[in-house]
Amino acid sequence: MTTQPFLAVTHVAELESFLSGVGTVFRKFDEQDSGCIAYGLEVAGSRWFVKTASKTTGICSLRRAISVHQAVSHSAIVPLVHSFTTDESLALVYPWVSGEVLYHPTRSRHGGRATPGSPMARFRALPITRIAAALESVLSAHLAIEQAGLVAVDLYDGCMLYDFSEHRMALCDLDEYRPGPFTLEADRLPGSSRYMAPEEFVRGSLIDIRTTVFNLGRALRLLLDAGDEETQWRGTPAQLTVIAKATASEPEKRLPSVSALANAWRTAGKTRTG
Repeated sequence: MTTQPFLAVTHVAELESFLSGVGTVFRKFDEQDSGCIAYGLEVAGSRWFVKTASKTTGICSLRRAISVHQAVSHSAIVPLVHSFTTDESLALVYPWVSGEVLYHPTRSRHGGRATPGSPMARFRALPITRIAAALESVLSAHLAIEQAGLVAVDLYDGCMLYDFSEHRMALCDLDEYRPGPFTLEADRLPGSSRYMAPEEFVRGSLIDIRTTVFNLGRALRLLLDAGDEETQWRGTPAQLTVIAKATASEPEKRLPSVSALANAWRTAGKTRTG
């Protein structure tokens, strides 16, 4: 990656005017549910994704993201390449990665996963081999996350960036991931209820790697189905059995680790006959 003066900046007063001064802002994402604001920036022929926040909760997430990227790296995780402060917040700099987020809710628009032509609908229509490879990337990244002692928080299809040209899955916005296990000190964790484990809604509950197993089990279930109603399963019966073990309501009845889930999933996938 080419070294640029932009990547040596340590502090600026106001982010948007600074970005406009050093390059061309070609995209602005300012309707995110999280309250974060992000920019697509081109500087000297290179493209970057620059993310900031104005609210306290968003700034805490950005700080947590720095810790996450210091702890783990993986080819399927979009890397953090730089960060700097502003008078009011932080700014995180990532390489611009080609692809489409499978689900992109905003303050003014929700839903649309099943809309024809949407990223999720197009992903679900891919050949099974393409989807299997994408899911393998998600699992492989979380093996590295497990090895780093982190647990998933707020994992959902909005973190999944798929390049339909290169057929490559990347993970982004893992800002809420954190060291585990930990005790939930709020009424619930952030996230999509479609992916969340029961304990993520209970103050005082233990959040550990089995919670991550549940999140991943739900991702496997939702991404390998042809629709949102979970009635058009495209995988094998053996894979459904693995998902059931991963998403048991009681943590102690789940597969005990991401490694165990990945091994079981890979074995179950070999039973496909069609």
